[in-house]
Amino acid sequence: MDRTRIVLLGLPIFLLFTDIVNLFTPPPPKPAANHPPPRVHYQPKSQSVIQEPLEFPTEKRSVIGGIGQGSVININFCVSCSYRGTAINMKNMLESSFPGVEVILANYPPPFPKRLLSKVVPVVQFGIIGIIVAGEHIFPRLGMVPPPWYYSLRANRFGSIASTWLFGNFVQSFLQSSGAFEVYCNGEMVFSKLKEQRFPGEIELRDLIGRKLSGSRFVDNSGGVWS
Repeated sequence: MDRTRIVLLGLPIFLLFTDIVNLFTPPPPKPAANHPPPRVHYQPKSQSVIQEPLEFPTEKRSVIGGIGQGSVININFCVSCSYRGTAINMKNMLESSFPGVEVILANYPPPFPKRLLSKVVPVVQFGIIGIIVAGEHIFPRLGMVPPPWYYSLRANRFGSIASTWLFGNFVQSFLQSSGAFEVYCNGEMVFSKLKEQRFPGEIELRDLIGRKLSGSRFVDNSGGVWS
């Protein structure tokens, strides 16, 4: 086998090996539900002799550490669908709109049957490439006569190997895609692309997160903070 054939056969095998290493890495765990901040009571300071008129508490946003202080927003998206740029833009927007909030990006894996099939595709690719390269030795060892389609593949080894690699990668990419862009605030779902069949707008997502955060923290005139 000359040097050109070695390069043409080694390149697809190397790329398939890297695909298998990436496929068998375990997916990240799902975000755990984060509970709202605990209720904190502050003891009022001793009042002077002059008594002030009693005022009823009014609800308004707490400015202690920012409205997003202690809150966690999870954005789980499909990595293989090239949604990373959109997720990063949403992350920057939320961090600037709600100081103190923690935005976590993670991959949203496809369903288990699709993940299982995506792991089988590289094995099939290796098998086909192995038959194309060394079929004249494999079939006799198995006690089989090479089928007619083997000679068709062997007649154009480079084209057959390249087609097998490209088609396998296409099927792999389809099986690994989930099409998800799910947003959680403190463990509660705020937006789901799988349900809405669309991406959230920046203003829309900011309003949804703002309502969720403002509904979880209040402060009254006496200094008490509760959730």
